[in-house]
Amino acid sequence: MHLHDTFQASQRASRALGRLPAETIAAVLLDLAAAATAEAPFLLAENEKDLARMSPDDPKYDRLQLTMARLEGIAADIRNVADLPSPLGATLLQQTLPNGLLLSKVRVPLGVIGVIYEARPNVTFDVAALCLKTGNACLLKGGSDAAYSNQAISVVMQGVLQRHGLDGASVTLLPPDRQATEALLHAIGYVDVLIPRGSQQLIDYVRQNAKVPVIETGAGIVHTYFDETADLAKGRAIVANAKTRRVSVCNALDCLLVHQARLADLPALTAPLATAGVTIYADAQAYPALRGLYPAALLHPAAAEHFGTEFLSLAMAVKTVADLGEALDHIAAHSSKHSEAIISENATHIEQFLNQVDAAAVYANASTAFTDGAQFGLGAEIGISTQKLHARGPMGLEELTSYKWQVRGNGQVRAS
Repeated sequence: MHLHDTFQASQRASRALGRLPAETIAAVLLDLAAAATAEAPFLLAENEKDLARMSPDDPKYDRLQLTMARLEGIAADIRNVADLPSPLGATLLQQTLPNGLLLSKVRVPLGVIGVIYEARPNVTFDVAALCLKTGNACLLKGGSDAAYSNQAISVVMQGVLQRHGLDGASVTLLPPDRQATEALLHAIGYVDVLIPRGSQQLIDYVRQNAKVPVIETGAGIVHTYFDETADLAKGRAIVANAKTRRVSVCNALDCLLVHQARLADLPALTAPLATAGVTIYADAQAYPALRGLYPAALLHPAAAEHFGTEFLSLAMAVKTVADLGEALDHIAAHSSKHSEAIISENATHIEQFLNQVDAAAVYANASTAFTDGAQFGLGAEIGISTQKLHARGPMGLEELTSYKWQVRGNGQVRAS
């Protein structure tokens, strides 16, 4: 598929976006937020067409589904982005050199951002809002599972752009086929950065095949360690929230690590999970601690493959550890470096965990469900980066900018 003209149009649009006043972009975003709910009947009807093609048992079904409440949440996130100050033009550093040159390090847009994602139509709204706010044009490559939903959202967004006199190429939805993916991966000279959002398989494919720069937003293989000193009431609430709030998201709990001295508390700790219908794969020590006290139909012995698995469903693993060191070793071996948590009343253990765990977000006595751009006060997010170059964790407005050096002189020349 040849998308040369489409990519060129995105480049032109990105140059124009970077020159727009912040007030203009804010007005566009507020209009887009209003349209997200005003056009709800149309958006939900098109979303239903996608849902009808997917089994409700598919882990992606929940991510694919739009509801009025979710559209209202999307609209709220867009309004939050509109209200945030623009990072563009901010001076990060300024200094005068001994030779009189005035150096300024200034935030600028990345340019054209490509995003490849699966059955997550909310991403279409989130990416468009964040990119518009930061002066970036975006190329959206959604999956075929969400084709009707994404096309409907694109129609709504194009109407908003048209009403405000903005170039429609500022936000471009690419065809949902594989050929468009290949074109985007190879868009050298047109795409400044490519961001995959979705399964580990998708992320690996993009990383291995892209010829343009990539920021990885990794899968979430998430652990919570229940320490020897942990408070049971806190633990029950945190574990239940991290696992059951929304099972298909990347910050959901996948593996509960339990100190061996607290195995007697495991039935009470997991009782809310039983009520929610969570299947537990328990190791050789945890299984007998739960047997007869957790629903038999939901309790199974763990196999090696259950550790290091992102379940994306009402299922999780339980691993018994002898101490904090073993918990840290297990996390290091199986983590995707997304979100990890400790439940403990020991200040030394907490600090050791926070300092030694290698992940984008590390928690003490709180649910990993908070790893989210809106929850972190970023308005929304374009993804959660699990890499260490340029951005890490929820990627909001600042993470969608780069910087350039502005050098002001008065005739200076370099002598040597």
